[in-house]
Formats: sequence, C-alpha cells, structure tokens
Amino acid sequence: MDETMAKSCDVHALQQDIDTQGYAVLRNVVSRQPLTEFAGIVAEAFERAPKFKGGGMVTGHLNCFPGRCARFAWDELNASGVVDAVHTIRAGRPNRLRVTMNFNMPGSVAQHYHMDGAYLDDFLICNVAVVDTTLTNGAIDLLPGTNRTFMPFWKYALSRQYKKTTRIEMQAGDVLLRRSNLWHRGMPNHSKVARPLLSFTFGEKSAPEGDPFEVNNGEFAFYTNWYNTSRAGRLREHTFKVFPLSYSAYRFAGSLRNGKRGYASWD
Repeated sequence: MDETMAKSCDVHALQQDIDTQGYAVLRNVVSRQPLTEFAGIVAEAFERAPKFKGGGMVTGHLNCFPGRCARFAWDELNASGVVDAVHTIRAGRPNRLRVTMNFNMPGSVAQHYHMDGAYLDDFLICNVAVVDTTLTNGAIDLLPGTNRTFMPFWKYALSRQYKKTTRIEMQAGDVLLRRSNLWHRGMPNHSKVARPLLSFTFGEKSAPEGDPFEVNNGEFAFYTNWYNTSRAGRLREHTFKVFPLSYSAYRFAGSLRNGKRGYASWD
C-alpha cells in the first residue's frame, strides 16, 4: 500500500505491510506549507547551535530534538488518523511518545546497516518528510523483510541481505511507518542543504515522561549520532569515513563471538 492516503488507509492492510515488509508509506499526510516554514526554523537553529567535534559531524548524520515547534506535525498525524492506526496496530503495548529528528548534512556518507535498539524491544517509528527527500539528498535505505527474524551481523553478511536495498523517496508531508527492528541506514546527502527528517516513536523505552515536546524546555537540541566526541570516538568516526569496510569487519568478528548481541536489551 505504498501510495495509500493516510485518511483512507486500511489498518489491516497497513499492519500486514508493516509486519511482513517492516514498513509502509503514506502519502500527503502533513501539509507542505508549515513543513517548509519548519525547515527554515531547523536550519536557523543549527546555525545557532553550539558545535561539537565528532559525534556525527564527520560522517554527517546528527540527532536532533526539534522542540515544541514540531507539534503541528503531530497534530496533523492525529487528525489524519495515523496515530489511531498505530495505536490499533500496537494495541495492548506501550505507546509512550518520543520526538526526534535526523539531520543529514551536506557531504554525509552512507551509514552501516543497523536496527534501532534491540530486536525484541521493537517499537514503531513514524518518519515525516520535512522536505522532498530524494536519492540526491539522502533518502533512507531499507532492507524489506529483515524485521521478521533476528540476524547477527555474520548471518546478515553471509546471506547478502544488503541486496534487498530499497530507497524510499518521499515528498514533503509523506509518512514512513517502520518497525525499529527493520535493518536500514542513512544515506549520503549530495545536495548543498541539510535534509531533516522528523521521527515520532511509539513504545520506545527511552521515551520521556510527560509532554514529549517539552523536553529541554521545548527548545531545539542537536546531539551525537553513533559516535561520541572523545578522542577515541573521533578517531573511530574518521576511520569509518575513510575505510567503511573496517567497521563491517569489526561487527562481523564481534557477532561471531556473541551471536545473540542485539537480540534483547539485557544482552
């Protein structure tokens, strides 16, 4: 149901897509004009934000808390019926909300394929395209169906799961619903401007108590993604950028030693 409008979506079909393929796309859910204004606010916030060394600045992918000014998108997700559909799909499970954003900077590199969190602790991610997202500015890469069974990295590599690569291009206002245990990666941004992507997560263990839009007093905050800002963390990030296969080799060896790593949060 890749082209389904959110307001008329069949929840059963939506759940089937999410369970079997790990994702579904809903078109034209959030209004374009407020998203365009929001994209400008994000760009200004990044220019004002204190900069750190490493932590994603080298590879070009940052995390961001978008603050209370992202609430409009949540309101439209509610009005469209997307939130009700998610709650139906996740009936009886925790659905506490966390609000984040991926900030893909110009000149970024491809991330390694990964899940978000542990396999058994899966939650649902609702990505909203803030701007038109294309192969040029870093449309996300998914591996359909990899959510259906746990795979240590050695099994992922030997079974060549990466051949399932599927790029998801979206117009501003489109929604990508995906399982957190679906393998995916951020992709290079070859454009001259950053590409923001809003995320509303349902049932994530790190979701805050209270109003999720009032974290950090409701103000923007940019923070690290994958790598820390220590000297060792910066070296690791530079190494991955120059020799990306080095980290794959590290993960392969590690998964042979601990094949259940990432299966559950208590691993």
